[in-house]
Amino acid sequence: MALELYKEKWSGEVEIVNIGDKKRVCVGGQTTLPFLFEEGGFPCRPVIALEVWDIPPLDWSDNLVTALGDAIKDPLRWAKEAENLSIDLLCLRLYGIHPEGLNRSTEEVINIVKDISEEVSLPLIIIGCGDDSKDSLVLHEVSEAMKGKQLLIGEVTQSNYKTLAVSCLADGHNIIAQSPLDINIAKQLNILISEMGLPLNRIVINPTTGGLGYGLEYTYSIMERARLAALSGDRMLGCPFICFVGRESWRAKEAKAKFSEYADWGDEYKRGVIWEAATSCGLLQAGADILVMRHPEAIKIVKEYIEDLTKEE
Repeated sequence: MALELYKEKWSGEVEIVNIGDKKRVCVGGQTTLPFLFEEGGFPCRPVIALEVWDIPPLDWSDNLVTALGDAIKDPLRWAKEAENLSIDLLCLRLYGIHPEGLNRSTEEVINIVKDISEEVSLPLIIIGCGDDSKDSLVLHEVSEAMKGKQLLIGEVTQSNYKTLAVSCLADGHNIIAQSPLDINIAKQLNILISEMGLPLNRIVINPTTGGLGYGLEYTYSIMERARLAALSGDRMLGCPFICFVGRESWRAKEAKAKFSEYADWGDEYKRGVIWEAATSCGLLQAGADILVMRHPEAIKIVKEYIEDLTKEE
């Protein structure tokens, strides 16, 4: 007697979030756990965004900077060259507005965002500098200036979500809700945002992630629990995930340590690329929908991994 493979039946699903206007990318929509195509629907495959800064990064690994070249000195050129990587989205981090850095004006960054939007066809993710007060001020203005472009803007927390939630609702954008590796806070923040009138199909969760060896297993368990809850019918956790893999991976000592100091760890260039790629692949299995990455070689590896996982037999 032939044994029949048991297939899990789920009552819930993940919301589909659409990003972009000229070129639209959809994320989410799953009715099963990652890549279990025999058990449910998987309408939107995971996507990759390249992280671009509005200023040249000062603390990035030499190997990462070398791989990206002189383009990192000009955000528009950087964004244009990113299209050659066959990525799905651009993630523009407005670090130049930080009050302890260049403290760029709102007008400056709006012009940068507009230029990139006009010159590059990829959908945009816009991220602030990490200073809550400055981000609230600038991202509100960016949202208004880019009305109708269906951006993904963030990040908001329980303490600063109101201003940007109202802006995204009025201007037709999506929002990133950040929670500190806590499934209860993630759910509560989604409830608070949705009570402002922004529907769940315009919310993307950033559960915060750790790089390989720096808490990845904890990140994985939180994401898995949230996705299981969503598939079991908890709508307030049924939003796609975004993971800032590049930032977390390249913070790890193992990814950037010099070969001259840690020769037994192997070639530093290959090590950094593998660190970002391995972190990305792990998070895909946890349910990541958007991977924000940095190194072109790591992106290539992960794209091939996604192709292998999603190709039709």
